Formats: sequence, structure tokens, C-alpha cells
Amino acid sequence: MKKAILSMALAITTLGCSGQNTIHSEFGNGNIKVAIEQGNEWLHDFPIFWFIKKKNAPQIAIWTEDLEGNFLSTIYVSEKLAKQSWTAAGGNRRKESLPCWSYSQGKQYADGLYLPTKNEPLPDAVTGATPKGSFATNLQMSGDIKQFVVKCEFNHSTDFNEHYPKDAKEGDANYSGGKMGSGQPAIVFQVVVDLTNEQREFKAELIGHSSPDGSDGNIYSDTSKLTTALDIVKRVAVYVNQ
Repeated sequence: MKKAILSMALAITTLGCSGQNTIHSEFGNGNIKVAIEQGNEWLHDFPIFWFIKKKNAPQIAIWTEDLEGNFLSTIYVSEKLAKQSWTAAGGNRRKESLPCWSYSQGKQYADGLYLPTKNEPLPDAVTGATPKGSFATNLQMSGDIKQFVVKCEFNHSTDFNEHYPKDAKEGDANYSGGKMGSGQPAIVFQVVVDLTNEQREFKAELIGHSSPDGSDGNIYSDTSKLTTALDIVKRVAVYVNQ
């Protein structure tokens, strides 16, 4: 696998419009910015107790690969998966949450899953609570890499629809973790960044969804059975700051 030195500086910034508050937590500067613009379904009703619900932001993974698809570095993963701090998961490790990233990063843990554990969480430098709105992460690319891929994966818990119902059975093609699982599978965006020219903005494209039950790291291009999941994110773009 191609090796690369990536020094990463993470900034969470709400990209506000006129009249909207901006939350800014800066941990350094970088020559690359990955900007996520929230969609209409960014916040999702998550059941807590009977009729009580709260608005949850999606689970997110952002990472880089080389042009051959080899994993380079994790930029950001939401805290619930990174530290296994799920609410009301009933022991489910939520392998169906962000399986494209999980398999791409390639580390298999003691229970056979490609997911961090409570005993082996991701470092604080690449994780944190999911922002409640649009945000950006900064990343310092160094070394000889001039062309690379940024991938972003987004998923809501209990985001069921008629194609991915909560009563789907394990082993069914539309099973997604049970009543506290994902419902609709994670969506995946991709952008190829080329630092060899003068282009300073690269827009990502939706390339498909992840495995519904998290049993593999493949990307499935047919999104015709997704509904609200397609509106989690409005836009993903990468900006070159150098």
C-alpha cells in the first residue's frame, strides 16, 4: 500500500448564511478544506422513550485514498462510532453505520469487526461530536501526493422507509441492523483532488450507498430505494487553500 505522511489539523466550522450563528473551533490550519453543507434531513428524529424524540445529526466518516483506492488517512469520524458511545444500541456495534470507511481503513479488531472498540477507540484528533449543521475540516497534505481521493460517508440511525423497514429480518437483502439500526444505508460521496493544476475547488459526487447490513465495504450505485437519506447532505466540496 502506498505510504503517505499526512499531518492533519481539524477545524469544525458551521458554514452559516446571513443571520445564522457560526460555531468555530480551530485546531490549526491546513492547505485542504473539506466543506459539508447540510441538507434538509441533516437532523433526524431519534426515539428515546415512547413518544420522546431528539434531533440527531448524522454519523459521518471522511477519509482519503490514493487513485488506486488504497486507504491513506482518516480525517474525521463521528464520536459514536469512533468511541462506541451509541445510545440505546442494545449491544449492537453498528457495523451497518459507516461500513465503507470501516472496511477501507482496514483494521480488524478483536471481535472480528472493522470497527473501533471502547478499549481501542480512535484518537481524539480525528473524532468529535457530529456538528448540528454545516461544517468543514482542514487537512494539511504533505509529501509527494499531488492527486488523491476524498470520500465522505453519511448515515442516520432509525432512518427507515418502505424499502428498509425496521422489521426486516437478519439475512434479508434490506436488513440494516434491526429496530435500532440504520434503516436506509449510508450514502457515499467522492471527489478526486488534483494539486498539479490551478483548480482550487473540487465538487464531490454522490457515488452510491454502503452495504445495508455492514457485511462488506462495497459501494452500491443504485440509490433508487433511498428517500430521506438522499437529503442528508446538500453539497460536499474540497477547497485548496495554498
